[in-house]
Amino acid sequence: MRILDKIALALVVIGGINWGLIGIFRFDLVAWIFGGQAAILSRIIYTLVGIAALWCITLIFRDTDKVSE
Repeated sequence: MRILDKIALALVVIGGINWGLIGIFRFDLVAWIFGGQAAILSRIIYTLVGIAALWCITLIFRDTDKVSE
């Protein structure tokens, strides 16, 4: 697995945990850490998580039978 894949997967996991917290407790961890949903750092994190999710879609369609060299 390439390093970019691992970074993207980690960001998607972070996003999933954040959404779980929002759904269960109405607590947005990213907004809490970075100063609210409208804060520029929060928006950057949300954007990175969204891009990572799009990247992870490509993992579904990759041929995993290839032997890595």
